Amino acid sequence: MNEDVKVCPIIANHIKVALVGQPNVGKSMLINSVSNAHLHVGNFSGVTVDKTEVLFDYKDFHFTVVDLPGTYAFTDYTIEERVTHDYLCAENYDIIINVVDSTNLEKNLQLTTELCTMSKKIVIALNMSDEAEKEGIEVNAEYMSELLNIPCIKVSAAQKTGIDELIDAVVETHAANKEEVKLIFSEAVEEEIANIIKYLQKHKYEAINSYRNIAINLLKENKKTYAKLHDNPIWTELQPILIEASSHIELHHNTDDIKEAFAEEYASFNRGIVAEVVKEGKKKEEEVKTLTEKIDNILIHPIFGIPIFLFFMWGLFQLTFVLGAIPMDMIDGFFGWFGDALGATISNDDIRSLVVDGLVGGVGAVVLFTPNIIILFVGIALLESTGYMSRVAFLLDGFFHKFGLHGQSFIPLVTGFGCSIPAYMAARILKNDRDRLLTLFIISFMSCGARLPVYVLFTGAFFSEAIAGNVLFGIYISGAILGLIAAKVLKLTAFKGADEPFVMEMPKYRLPSVKLVWHTVLSKTLMYLKKAGTFIAGASILVWFLSNYPHNQELEKDYAYKVEQAQTQEKKDNLLNELATVNLENSYLGEIGKFSEPVFKPLGLDWKMAVALEAGLAAKEVVVSTLGVLYSLGNGVDETTSSLKNIISKNIPFASAVAFIVVIMIYLPCFAASIVFTREAGSIKYFFYMLAFTSLTAYVLAFIAYRFTLLLGY
Repeated sequence: MNEDVKVCPIIANHIKVALVGQPNVGKSMLINSVSNAHLHVGNFSGVTVDKTEVLFDYKDFHFTVVDLPGTYAFTDYTIEERVTHDYLCAENYDIIINVVDSTNLEKNLQLTTELCTMSKKIVIALNMSDEAEKEGIEVNAEYMSELLNIPCIKVSAAQKTGIDELIDAVVETHAANKEEVKLIFSEAVEEEIANIIKYLQKHKYEAINSYRNIAINLLKENKKTYAKLHDNPIWTELQPILIEASSHIELHHNTDDIKEAFAEEYASFNRGIVAEVVKEGKKKEEEVKTLTEKIDNILIHPIFGIPIFLFFMWGLFQLTFVLGAIPMDMIDGFFGWFGDALGATISNDDIRSLVVDGLVGGVGAVVLFTPNIIILFVGIALLESTGYMSRVAFLLDGFFHKFGLHGQSFIPLVTGFGCSIPAYMAARILKNDRDRLLTLFIISFMSCGARLPVYVLFTGAFFSEAIAGNVLFGIYISGAILGLIAAKVLKLTAFKGADEPFVMEMPKYRLPSVKLVWHTVLSKTLMYLKKAGTFIAGASILVWFLSNYPHNQELEKDYAYKVEQAQTQEKKDNLLNELATVNLENSYLGEIGKFSEPVFKPLGLDWKMAVALEAGLAAKEVVVSTLGVLYSLGNGVDETTSSLKNIISKNIPFASAVAFIVVIMIYLPCFAASIVFTREAGSIKYFFYMLAFTSLTAYVLAFIAYRFTLLLGY
């Protein structure tokens, strides 16, 4: 070997490469396959580990390649692992070539995903591609490059194929600007990453590494990242955020070790890549399958997978209606008794009406549906915690792409069945702005838990208990189908552009964590009840006030005289109900309703239903309490029609009820969700776009539904 070429001169066309890979992936053989390469062997500083450098010229470039010791992951278990990690973190180099074994891609990607957090340019060499082909393993390198946003090149060190393509990719990547790698974690981790990024941005923390990678390394408890930030003044505020973030992630992984949680996160991501880019031949398929693979063969079967998912969702909505109905009578009875008992202690008619009809009646109408909400939340939490939801996202990816959505959109969309607020936040998992905005718009079509009480009320009013669960399932599925159609329309108009692929994580199947399910359901149920006890209570009082004032003293005196002259109790009750109806029509709420009634009349909706929809802009739960206040004051109320369901079925035509439900399904989410939507979308203009889009869509479809139902003779 010529001693004069041990070290390449540092000139403009010099590229220094860190060659990284797990043991026995053929790193040394690969780089020594380069023509005219010169080998230089020394030691890494302070250790006896060999430091091999390969120097060569290629076209107009001079290369120095440092062949780092093989390491399975960034741990300090061995000297070799420590040397590799220290070099990558502390030394100067331009680009990383990550060599992986194409025949064992999932295991090799364990190191790759950790390299992605280093804010260095990377090229992946898919070595042993010839052996992979012999074993019936086909790796789609082009698609893998798109998924990771990293050039992936098939090579064979043994056959000396793909070497020039690899070096060309290194030159091209070196010359290009650094792009963010598409390393995506579960919703819980992404939420905490976003929180830390927000904190670093707020304090304008200066760093070479990206905020996202700093956040990931902080969550992983990377010692070097901790050391850099520990002496910074922001550390005092940042530390409690990190402690809370770790607790949240550990809870979702049912572990008390954050490193174990991240190991599972990386493994899930890697399984997602392999599922997307690797096709195995018959020879490989005949090998003994793991339990996860056996279950996947059934649950994400290309033909039976979607029907199985729909069956699970149908079962969930059946349980929501059937089991939820059991405690509803008891809750209804309790609030009825409580209202009567409380009313008996209040002598003033106005105050008694405020407390009994406004506060107790309004809040009680919302709390009544808590069992249904809990069952829905439990079902979704169970499907998520077992790892099944991630599989469905993978299964639906191809189907979703036909409508302009990504498979990753599935998680936020399903979360939207519980509550729109966390669903909008979950859309952060989509890193492409166009995909994220499109998903944010479509979440509005997923019926949140707050809409469930309206659906349960109307299905119970117009259908028997035997089929009400099926109708409820149909409403939810119809909303989802409308959402997909809306996505296609928006993709062809407002959100044009090519699809950008992302990796979908594939976590292992695991038994549901009771602690995690309990935490998820409890927090969401308390959020629902908190709204019932604060915001909805206030809204109920406001609706009561608007529906009871102003008083018409002369009219009341006139009816009081008529009641006194009435000969039978039935006539007295009819006169009192007639008075209540006239008072309601002349109230502030009646004036508002009648003012907007012409807009809603083509949909078959009277002014009371119009007012309920308008109140629902504040919170969908208020729709039920508003209907409770309005219709409990109308005529046709006696001891046999004390239930709101009976009152609804007697006072609202079926065709009008269908139109009403269609509007509820589609129109703007609650005020709080709208604020979160605006924040996640990044501009107030998107709120007005969504307001216009959902309102127009809801109106047109409700009109069609109303007319079609009338044509059917209902």
